[in-house]
Amino acid sequence: MPDVKDARGAPAGSNLLFLREEEIRLAQDLLFFAYRDFTNAADLILEELGLGRAHHRALHFIGRNPGITVSELLAILRITKQSLARVLGALVEQGYVVQSPGSTDRRQRLLSLTAQGQALERRLFERQRERLAAAYREAGGAAVEGFRRVMRGVMDEAARAYVERAEAVARERRSRPA
Repeated sequence: MPDVKDARGAPAGSNLLFLREEEIRLAQDLLFFAYRDFTNAADLILEELGLGRAHHRALHFIGRNPGITVSELLAILRITKQSLARVLGALVEQGYVVQSPGSTDRRQRLLSLTAQGQALERRLFERQRERLAAAYREAGGAAVEGFRRVMRGVMDEAARAYVERAEAVARERRSRPA
C-alpha cells in the first residue's frame, strides 16, 4: 500500500490536529448525520410495513447469517430477550423470518429469512447501497480504506471479530471458481 499523504504532502497522521476536542466533536456530528441519512433510506420502506430499525437490523443479520441462533443474534444486537422476542414475533407473523429447531439441540431456535424476507432485506439493502456506493465513489479507494480503519477503531472487539469473519467468508467466496 502506498504511503498516504495529507493535503500538504506530509505523511498522513503526522498532524494530530484531528485529535483536538473540536475535531472529535465534528466527527460525532458526521457520525450522527451519516447514521440519520443512511438509515432514512430504509426507514421509508420500513414505515410503509409498520416496521422499525430494530426489525431492519434483525433482517440484516439473519440474512447475513442464515441459521443463526437466537442467542447469537442477541449477542450481535445487544438488546434484551424481551425486545428481540417482540421484533422476531412481528417478523415471523408477517412472514419474513422462519424459526426452526437446532439439529443437535432441539431447544435452539435457528433463524432464517423466508423468500419474502429475503426480498425485503434485498430491497432495504439496495436503498442503502445506493447511498454508500455514491459516497465510496466520491471519496476514492484510499478514503474508503481509511473509513474502514476508523470504523473498526470505534467498534469493540466482538464487533471487529464479527467483521473479520464476514470478510474471511467473502474472500473465500471470491476465490472459488465460478
